[in-house]
Amino acid sequence: MYHRRTSVKGPSAPTQIYQQPPRLLIVHIALPSWADICSNLCEALQNFFSLACSLMGPSRMSLFSLYMVRNQHECVLPFVQVKGNFARLQACISELRMLQREGCFRPQGASLQMAVEDGLQQFKQYSRHVTTGAALTYTSLEITVLTSQPGKEVVKQLEEGLKDTDLVRVRRLQVVEITKGVLEGMDSASPVEEPSNDESSILGTDIDLQTIDNDIVSMEIFFKAWLHNSGTDQEHMHLLLPSRSYSSTSRARDNPMCLKCDLQERLLSPSLLPGTADGSLRMDDPKGDFSTLYQMASQSSASPYKLRVIKALKSSGVCESLTYGLPFILRPTSCWQLDWDELETNQQHFHALCHSLLKREWLLLAKGEPLSGGHSMREPASTFYVILPSRSPTLLVKAVATRELMLPSPFPLLPEDLPDDSLKIRESTLDSLELEPTYNPLQVWSHLYSHLSSASVKPQGRLHPSWESRALRKAGQLQMNRVRATVAPLTMTPAPGKAHKMLAASKASSEAFFQLSMEEEAEEEEYLSGP
Repeated sequence: MYHRRTSVKGPSAPTQIYQQPPRLLIVHIALPSWADICSNLCEALQNFFSLACSLMGPSRMSLFSLYMVRNQHECVLPFVQVKGNFARLQACISELRMLQREGCFRPQGASLQMAVEDGLQQFKQYSRHVTTGAALTYTSLEITVLTSQPGKEVVKQLEEGLKDTDLVRVRRLQVVEITKGVLEGMDSASPVEEPSNDESSILGTDIDLQTIDNDIVSMEIFFKAWLHNSGTDQEHMHLLLPSRSYSSTSRARDNPMCLKCDLQERLLSPSLLPGTADGSLRMDDPKGDFSTLYQMASQSSASPYKLRVIKALKSSGVCESLTYGLPFILRPTSCWQLDWDELETNQQHFHALCHSLLKREWLLLAKGEPLSGGHSMREPASTFYVILPSRSPTLLVKAVATRELMLPSPFPLLPEDLPDDSLKIRESTLDSLELEPTYNPLQVWSHLYSHLSSASVKPQGRLHPSWESRALRKAGQLQMNRVRATVAPLTMTPAPGKAHKMLAASKASSEAFFQLSMEEEAEEEEYLSGP
């Protein structure tokens, strides 16, 4: 059986809250379905990495590697840093685009298993060679297999092939089946939601199975989930509610009901993109309105950040102009340190709160923890938030203005009596507009992906002309333009008399090849940071 281990336990450092574990993507190619998937997959990958490589502030993705499996497995990209590395990633995506789309392959049954084992070995070797000053935040790897084949069959194939493989360093192994359907919600008003846990099947082992539609938007949404903070070492926040048994007494403030929640971003701040007006504002700067709640919650590594509910509000009684900053989402925690009974009870209470708020059409007003630098004051400064329910099992949190932040707004009420001519003219103007019942952001294109792609690639001809010649000199053999794996290929079991010699030769080859890759990566970083 396949036994998975979770990531290294213990609280994460505040500066590492955004960073995700290293990821290995294995593209399982089969004809003729590859012809239908190739274009959408490559476009989604390019769009995603144009965004992920450009985001300022702390790195949200650490390492990434790409394999493809046809009649045999092949490493298209060994592990590289994602941030600032779009040119190299784009070159590998371009290589996927040029793969054969017609004909037939004769895939070997062990190819997928060997891709997993080879990628895992490569990650272990990268971890051993990385310098002490740049030690990896994560010591475990997430592996995703993208396939057009029936997902359950692929899972069974992996279960059988990996049953004797040491996968302690694998944090998660996921099979994603790309279905032949297309996105049906693009022409409708309802936005596409991320796949929930209920839509993913957890089979007898810890291999996750999920399906996504064969369209660019669905694939983008899947890849963008890699930018979320998915750590489960500790719940992110405690939502404190007055106890119902003695809510009218002072004891309610000392012994509140506690809902344990995880915090998730709803949007990416435009200020994280290069070229924006306030692009110099870092995501880890607590002065930034867009990151105040997320940043302050992340700094409470010893104990989760606390939001204390102080009163309820009618949903119609909060003016939208009084909220500021980007919203964040609260959901029931999935912290591994809580037992199953506590997780289930916490989730039930959380869902009950959402239902009750929707039924009453209420919002909650909550007070955050004291701001840093004000502990010497008798009444330290705090930030206030409104908490909004939704039809999904989540709560939306937005910062709300207080007396100190308000500016004069001496606007009179709108006059009730207006000239009929003016009303008719304006009403006819409004009638000419197309009316949509809701705003669907998936139907609005800002051409941001193409802008980021062109800004990330320097038009200076071939990217690394010196690398290939160096590889030829050091490896002593013809190298393909693509970057090969940094570990020696998996070999068959040798004869007993030759085992020791082959092991030594394999180790020497792997060491030399890995050293070459590290030097190439250093040259690339120097190139991308140059004038």
